[in-house]
Amino acid sequence: MDPWHLRDLYDRQLRRGARPDGPGCRIEHVEGVVRQTGPEHAWNGVLWSGLDPRTADRAIAAQIAHYRAEGLPFEWKLYAHDTPADLGDRLLAAGFTAEDPETLMVAEATTLPDLSLPDGVELRAVTDESGVRQVVEVHARAFGTDSTAIGVRLLERLGAEPGAVPAVVALADGEPVSAARLELHPGTDFAGLWGGGTVEGWRGRGLYRALVCHRARIAAAHGHRYVQVDAADTSRPILRSLGFQALTTTTPYTHAPTNTV
Repeated sequence: MDPWHLRDLYDRQLRRGARPDGPGCRIEHVEGVVRQTGPEHAWNGVLWSGLDPRTADRAIAAQIAHYRAEGLPFEWKLYAHDTPADLGDRLLAAGFTAEDPETLMVAEATTLPDLSLPDGVELRAVTDESGVRQVVEVHARAFGTDSTAIGVRLLERLGAEPGAVPAVVALADGEPVSAARLELHPGTDFAGLWGGGTVEGWRGRGLYRALVCHRARIAAAHGHRYVQVDAADTSRPILRSLGFQALTTTTPYTHAPTNTV
């Protein structure tokens, strides 16, 4: 895989050509940026920007004003190759907070291996409210965060797309111990793998790897050539061992409605 070609393809299909990722969300192309605006529980933020030193500060101020008027916190998803080169510094100066950087990694969906599961563990597609509750429970236990908004988004997707598989959960003798989400992007080459988390006591047994490979097979069955992960430092070696390739890094810059420029 040519990393430069893949990065450009990713930018073109999933950033510049982004589509709303849930009910009530809209994609807008304004002020040299592509942004999503939706309900409070949705992901709100800037997906792509094509700025230069002359236009950057004005565009940043416009996005802050937009989301402040909506009463929404938002994220500016900045990639290492975005311009201008000092865009991150400009966001910080405007009142944003930089979160931990991640690595955009991509693999061909059909090349990932079939992996065996530990005895007593089965993978189950999330297709109803009960499955969504299990995902929320695992995320809360694995990450120590409130995952209510994720549960709302999953339920909305199931309501809008009956038969969809937005997540997979691993059950150990009926108890949810690992879960991960899947975002299919119809009409594109990519599917997104998100939120792989395993509860303490079940880590180090290959569940993360198994969930990655299982979701890749679902993505391939839906016609997606590639699977994509925004990988934390802990996940990057595992993904590399499965054949994922790093394309660039991405850093979330977050802004709350009460922040001021």
